[in-house]
Amino acid sequence: MSSSIQITEPAEKRLSSPDSHIEHKDEHMRSVGGSTAHRPSVAVPAAERARRNINAKLANPLGSYSYHELRKMGRAYATEHALVEKDDVRAFEIGACLAREPEDISRAKELGVSDEEYEVLEKEISHRWSQPWTLYLVIVLCSTCAAVQGMDETVVNGAQLFYLPQFGIAGNDPRSTWLGGLVNGAPYMCCAFIGCWLTTPFNNWFGRRGTIFITCLFSALACFWQGFVNTWWHMFIARFALGFGIGPKSATVPIYAAECTPPSIRGALVMQWQMWTAFGIMVGYAADLAFYGVADTPNITGLNWRLMMASAMFPAVIVCCFVFLCPESPRWYMSKGRHASAFRAMTKLRYNKIQAARDLFYMAELLKAEDSMRIGQSKIRELFTVPRNRRAMVASEIVMFMQQFCGVNVIAYYSSSIFSESGFDNQSALAASLGFGVINFLFAIPAIYTIDTFGRRNLLLTTFPLMSLCLLFTGFSFYIPPSSSAHVGCIALGIYLFGIVYSPGEGPVPFTYSAEAYPLYMRTIGMSLATATTWFFNFVLSITWLSLLAAFSPQGAFGWYAGWNLVGWVLVLLFLPETKGKTLEELDQVFSVPTYVHAAYGLRQIPYFFRRYLLRQKIEPEKLYEREHVNENEIGQMNVV
Repeated sequence: MSSSIQITEPAEKRLSSPDSHIEHKDEHMRSVGGSTAHRPSVAVPAAERARRNINAKLANPLGSYSYHELRKMGRAYATEHALVEKDDVRAFEIGACLAREPEDISRAKELGVSDEEYEVLEKEISHRWSQPWTLYLVIVLCSTCAAVQGMDETVVNGAQLFYLPQFGIAGNDPRSTWLGGLVNGAPYMCCAFIGCWLTTPFNNWFGRRGTIFITCLFSALACFWQGFVNTWWHMFIARFALGFGIGPKSATVPIYAAECTPPSIRGALVMQWQMWTAFGIMVGYAADLAFYGVADTPNITGLNWRLMMASAMFPAVIVCCFVFLCPESPRWYMSKGRHASAFRAMTKLRYNKIQAARDLFYMAELLKAEDSMRIGQSKIRELFTVPRNRRAMVASEIVMFMQQFCGVNVIAYYSSSIFSESGFDNQSALAASLGFGVINFLFAIPAIYTIDTFGRRNLLLTTFPLMSLCLLFTGFSFYIPPSSSAHVGCIALGIYLFGIVYSPGEGPVPFTYSAEAYPLYMRTIGMSLATATTWFFNFVLSITWLSLLAAFSPQGAFGWYAGWNLVGWVLVLLFLPETKGKTLEELDQVFSVPTYVHAAYGLRQIPYFFRRYLLRQKIEPEKLYEREHVNENEIGQMNVV
């Protein structure tokens, strides 16, 4: 994405910085026949330098071109990629001009935009949720995939109350606790060590849609298989195979959603992954409760838990049936050099060809600059050697690690056991777990609005301390005598409050953030690492919780994860840049800001938070990123026709 980053710091430091992308912009300008002579300069007041208040200017690489030059560039792009129909050429001529400042349509009619096309462009700004039905079909597809994921995660919550005793691994002895945790965590072991690393080859070979189809097919077959096992090791194998469906799917679906959606609502639409995962979690709890009372037949022992485990296959079958009704990701086509196919896909995701050409041309120009970031090493090495990629990796690893170590899946997997041991009977424990699932889904809904307005980073900074308090409250509730009615009431209240706080914050942010943080050429390998991280620690959590509970007591076990939430708050404050409201390609500039700059900015926010929210002082927040606007006086006469 890579228009240049311009940083207001002393010139000698700026020029020596290995992260400066000025050279990349110059190279990009020369590659498309442009001039760098008119690049806007940034004056640096002495007071600002003294404060070292470094501010990144998000510059559009097309900002130095006149409309006449952009028309020629748009026409050349259409011709180069065999988009020679009259409407296509016109769309790229006008779209290239609009891409210079996508949010400014004041001169659109002078550029030749019809009244109908202008109305669409205007509505795009004033009514951001007005999008073609095909885009929403993509999101429905992704949401159904997420429901598959959620059901896969939680049908085991109720089923384990029955299959663990049947397989002889129930109880508090070390063998039972470790084997029970191993069986429950088998899919996530597979995801961490094998499944997630299939994301890149699957995407290369089959595309985003093909990968989704194959992984949902894996999920359906594995869920069906789980209903026919009769030993703990057979259940382990079936659940391990489920990881081949969960791993690549969990990495691919958020990428697919992020690559299809416009920046203004990308967070809200990509977070549907987590929101509908929460829905699947809720449905999984409901399936547990629905099949709880199913009696065994003469030839089948454990029919109830078998139906619970197999029920998760149905949303996967639905996905397999309609996945190819959706268009492929335009960015995937572009990564394969298939620009004409990318344009056809983009026209299905936007209202008209003008919008599609504008977005595709802007994307193509930014990807040219992004290509200059590559240094010819393997992608794994470039995660560590390219500063921009390394910062994206650190940020995504933080949110993915914390999605597990915030403690949520302790509740997702073991809530029925926790409630049962707190005094509920088994059926009431399942009903209480369903309550957590309902809360997890309902309270994710506000994030549809807040994730693109309040921002990813602010949501995490707000919710991490609150999650810590909720876990401490839950743990300390175990000090209440079990004979008291307040014992189970306070434990349930603490778990529910945790769900309320988790759902709009650390719930939707990690997968959304990781799907958008990496450049296109690194996106699948970066997302593979991110999802492998979350599933690995998911496995660690699931296999260790019973032992942790026995060693630390409930108070210590919940307190352990409460402490990790405070660690997460510090990590987000220092190392997590905000990504809302920018195109995927523009995020190259955000992640090109040096780490020490962002960490210093985070530390300066602490007194701001104290003064603004505790002392209630009306002070303006410091802005680290500002969008650089075109200065038409520096470009010269803007030839429209």
